[in-house]
Parts: sequence; C-alpha cells; structure tokens
Amino acid sequence: MPTRRTALLLALVLTGPAAAAPRRRHAPGPPAAPPRTPGPATTPLGPLATGARWAFVIDVNTGAVLLHKRANERMAPSSMAKLMTLYILFSWLKAGRLKLGSMLPVSRTAWRFGGSKMFVEVGTTVSVRDLIDGVIVDSGNDACVVLAEAMAGSQAGFAAMMNAEAAKLGLTDSHFTNPMGWPDPENYMSVHDIARLSVALIRDFPQYYHFFSNREFTYSNITQMNRNVLVDNRLADGLKTGHTDAGGYGIVVSAARGGRRVVVVVNGMPSGRDRTFEAERLLEWAFNSFSDVTLFRAGAPVTTAPVWLGTARRVPLVATTDVTLTLPHGWRERARIAVSYDSPLAAPIGLGEPSGQLRITDTGMADVSVPLVAGAAVPRLGLPGRAMAVLLHALAVR
Repeated sequence: MPTRRTALLLALVLTGPAAAAPRRRHAPGPPAAPPRTPGPATTPLGPLATGARWAFVIDVNTGAVLLHKRANERMAPSSMAKLMTLYILFSWLKAGRLKLGSMLPVSRTAWRFGGSKMFVEVGTTVSVRDLIDGVIVDSGNDACVVLAEAMAGSQAGFAAMMNAEAAKLGLTDSHFTNPMGWPDPENYMSVHDIARLSVALIRDFPQYYHFFSNREFTYSNITQMNRNVLVDNRLADGLKTGHTDAGGYGIVVSAARGGRRVVVVVNGMPSGRDRTFEAERLLEWAFNSFSDVTLFRAGAPVTTAPVWLGTARRVPLVATTDVTLTLPHGWRERARIAVSYDSPLAAPIGLGEPSGQLRITDTGMADVSVPLVAGAAVPRLGLPGRAMAVLLHALAVR
C-alpha cells in the first residue's frame, strides 16, 4: 500500500546576501518634528519603531511582507489614489484603446479643478504622454479629470471603473469616488492595498514604468519637479506622493538593487520632509536586512521518489518555477525544507504530473508550500514486468 512519506532535506547551498549598492544622501536630514503616531511596526525581525501612522513594506519579487503597521486600516490615500487612475490608463494603452500620442480635450471642469495642477488650458487638447507626466510629476488633478472624462465620460463614471478594477485586483480596503484622491469620506485605501496596486503596476505594465522615474516636466512653459525627492535623488524609481489633512503626508516608493525590488508605503507623516526621510530609512532597512535566495531552480530535481510498477524505479520531483524566498540575513542556516509525497508513486506517471509538496519553514518569514511535479514520464511496466515486480516484492517482504 502506498504511504505518505516526508523527507527532510539536510543539505542546502545558498548564495550570500547581495552587497548594498552605493547611494547618495538627500538633503532633508532627520525628521524635524516628533512622530505623529509613535509605536512600532511588526517585522519578521521583531518590532521596528516608525513615526508613520500607517506603513507597509513588501519584496516585489517574492511577495514577502517585510513590515506592516495598521496595514489594512482604511485611510485617506490623497494623491496616491492616482496610481489606480494610471493603472486603468496603462491597461487602455496596452489594449490599444488609447495611444501615447492620442489627443484628449480639456473641459472647463478640468481647467478649473483646484489643488496641484498640470495647468492645462480649457478648449485645448493634450496628449496622453503629457498627461501621464502631468499625473506623476505634477500630481495634476486637472490631468486626472481630463483622463477620467475621456475614458468614462465623467469623474463619477471613472470612479466606478476604478472600483471595478480594485475588485479585480483584490483590493478589499479601497473605495474611490474621484480619479485624483480628492478628500471624501468615501474615498479610502489601505497601505496594504496601495502596495498591492503598486506591485501590479510594476508587474503588469513594465513598458510604462519608466514614466515614474521622470524628475521634471515642462508643460505650457511651466517646469515642475517630481514631488518624490527619492526619485529626484535617484534613490528610487517611483512611484507617488500625497497629502491631505485627514491622511497627513504619504509616499509610496520603489527601488531595485542587485536583482531585488522593494516597495515602501508610509502615510500619516507630519511633513513632506518626514515622509521622505522615513521612506528612505525603511527602504535602506529592507535592502540591508533581507536578501532574496533561490533555493531550487525550475525543473531541477528537489528529490526523487520511488515508483511502483514503472519502467524506472525512481522519478525526479521538480518545481515548475524558481523557488526564491526573501530571508532575513543570518536565517539561511535555520531553514527546514521537507518534501512529502505518496510513496511509492504508482506508474504510469506523466511528465509534469502533480506528485508532491515542498514545504519551507523556520525561516523567520511566513511558511512556504510549493507543489512539485514529476520531472520525467514513467510508463507502466508490461504485464510480464508487473508480474515479476510483484513476485520480487512478495519475496522481499517474507
């Protein structure tokens, strides 16, 4: 009778942590005001003090959560909500429903809208390419209105599109009433949702991500600098800042080093200088405290399992994708890696047939389970071969 077997893999070769990349310090310096909401965030390494009211840090490559504080609490997202407007715009560009050179009309509503502006002129048309810079660099509310009216006919219609897209992306603590994050009690997101949306932008639209690293933009003879100081100093390549009285000062930044990419979201900071300092501090902490480690390559044998009545006595079990984890420095040697499967596996076995489970624990992070499949096809023995195998088995167990 087949039995469930668990094998502990004792030997594991891991690469060392990537060296931290050199960087240039920005001007702001330490926070100028005491934290609005003192108290630590939760991390795999223990509590970490942060002045942010809300915070979330994620490794993009592996999805590992490195830090969270009030992660699923609904809050005013301010202009960070514009990331959803950009997500929908990029999906239209990818589908060919709009082009970067498409010219969109400017209504009186867009022209008159307050707050941060791109300074579009009523009665003119603006290219989608310029509107993207207007949203990212200028944080232009007027640019968001132009896009919303072009794609949905109105801001309310576009908000419905935003909410539908949020549901598709699994953003359970988000609701939109306008395309720019204008203050409204019914307009909210969580830092967890902002991070997930940021990861989706990076993952789904790499061809447009370069817009987030633009440091300045000139439109109608007016030059504005990117409000994201970390982008200006080349310490990050995106994504967005925001501010409202209800939510305080917030920022979502992303940076890539040594093959890793990290997204940091903070909100509820007392000033723009504080949000910049805290985002950089958490970004440095994430890169310096963790590393991405590939345990097994896709298609490489993790182990082999015995086969019953097959033309081969054993079959390799493999993962279909690279098994890469984000691990705290110094935790690599503590990892426990176990494989479970029904032993023996009954032939015939098809190539790629689900055949076992890889489980990784004691890493300091969340436990990981990865399905394993057969790395080779094993046909069933013919009748004479099966009869001989059964006979030999019977003799062996007597």
